[in-house]
Amino acid sequence: MTHDHDLVLRPTPRQVEAALNPPPGRNGGDLVVETLAGLGATTVFGLPGQHALGMFDALRRSDLRYVGLRVENNAGFAADAYGRVTGEAAPLLLSTGPGALTSLAALQEAAAASSPVVAISSQVPTTGLGGGRHGYLHELRDQKASFRDVVKSVHTVRSQSQIPSAIAAAWESALTAPHGPVWVEIPQDVLLAETALPVVTPMDAFPEDVVPRPELTAVAAELLANAARPAIIAGGGVVRADAAGKLLALAERLDAPVVTTFGGKGAFPWEHPLSLQSWLEDRHTTDFLEDADVLLVVGSGLGELSSNYHTFKPRGRIVQIEADLGKLESNHPALGIHADARIALQALLETVTERTDETAADRVRTVLDKVRARIDAQDLGEERRILAAVREALPAGAPSFWDMTILAYWAWSAWPGAMHSAQGAGGLGYGFPAALGAAAADPEHPVLAVSGDGGAMYSIAELATARQYDLPVTWLIVDDGGYGILREYMTDTFGEATATELARPDFVALAESFGVPAVRTTPDTLTADLAKALAAPGPSVVVLPALLKMFAPTHL
Repeated sequence: MTHDHDLVLRPTPRQVEAALNPPPGRNGGDLVVETLAGLGATTVFGLPGQHALGMFDALRRSDLRYVGLRVENNAGFAADAYGRVTGEAAPLLLSTGPGALTSLAALQEAAAASSPVVAISSQVPTTGLGGGRHGYLHELRDQKASFRDVVKSVHTVRSQSQIPSAIAAAWESALTAPHGPVWVEIPQDVLLAETALPVVTPMDAFPEDVVPRPELTAVAAELLANAARPAIIAGGGVVRADAAGKLLALAERLDAPVVTTFGGKGAFPWEHPLSLQSWLEDRHTTDFLEDADVLLVVGSGLGELSSNYHTFKPRGRIVQIEADLGKLESNHPALGIHADARIALQALLETVTERTDETAADRVRTVLDKVRARIDAQDLGEERRILAAVREALPAGAPSFWDMTILAYWAWSAWPGAMHSAQGAGGLGYGFPAALGAAAADPEHPVLAVSGDGGAMYSIAELATARQYDLPVTWLIVDDGGYGILREYMTDTFGEATATELARPDFVALAESFGVPAVRTTPDTLTADLAKALAAPGPSVVVLPALLKMFAPTHL
């Protein structure tokens, strides 16, 4: 019997000739970019630094498109968004020490959101490795240790011959469900040294599917088919697995109401009769889910934001489908099925018998009516009007990227459909650089970024990036003169706020100084101004001075 791994592909005479006579002038950096190209990369993000110059010099000899940002953390956010919207691994090139460490918050967000980022960093020269205090510029005692608890896997290179295999292994790890960021580090001297190794040829690094155990899906199908009040929570894993169609088919077969988590927005049609939408911070939704006798949780770990701040106490049986083994039953006992959401949903569709519940749509309407009544009872008309104005201005299918700001917290619950935010790790500064990464993936269509004035200052330098690459990103900055949500939290808790008020620039003048057109708007003119900016080519900024409020929490 012959196995696939027993087969050795024989090189053609031309391949032998090319391998024996590689082009001159190549270095270790060329092996990096050749490997990336061979794996299918077309775009890389990053920021050069002294130890990493071998990689950046090699870009000049490659067909890879380079998008350089002004801060490493923002480059990481851009790579994260590129991975989210394409499903492809996004290379991120970094330098040693401070450059590498500055990317950590972005890599934490990529890990929390399961974005496939392949971070490749330089290291001090080989003679400086091993923890000795040699005094090299950017030296850390153990650089990879700073990343090991953040990324999925760490891959170290100590010689040029290790470069292709290490990057291929990292690439496969990043794209194995659950997707996530990975770390590769290569010493400066290895990157700079001339190489006689052959040009790296195209290679496959396809991950294995995470397939559900059939005996578990059989039990899950039986539970769901015989449930009196089934319900479904759809998380980000459904979106990442491109499984929305299968989720819809299963929900309709079971007549099961569906709520999407904040990371899973877009996983289920917003106006569908079975859609509970995304009001997870509302007690009426929490009560409904607690009352389900069988709750199917797909692609969510039921973490803090997905469980109404851990106040959710389910009384029925939980079936949890999750590709991240560490999240399986991490918050609630369940029939845990370790699997990619798309494959597991397909297995359920092939197994489960149809059930009919003529009351399901009525029960969903009742919950949504209660949610609406609770919001109506609060003085929040301006906030709802502004969110609706943004939605009206955004062209159908255009992606949006939201920073950690009050309008984004509204959008988590009330935005009708897909959106991208930093709610995984919850750090500031995500919206604008992430939108730049999405625009780099598809520069022919507009992208919206939304930030507060505090979050905007984290990434203001990237206005230069937007202008340099002429990326079609419209940046809505909601300027309330401080960290608005922290102002609310502190006032509610302590009676007054401390350290939340901010001096900030004239954002319109500042944007124009970068050559980016900008306009100051009002709630009345927001839709028109935003639509005009989104329709114009290249980057733009719309500034909305507004003091927004959040709806009252229900978990306290």
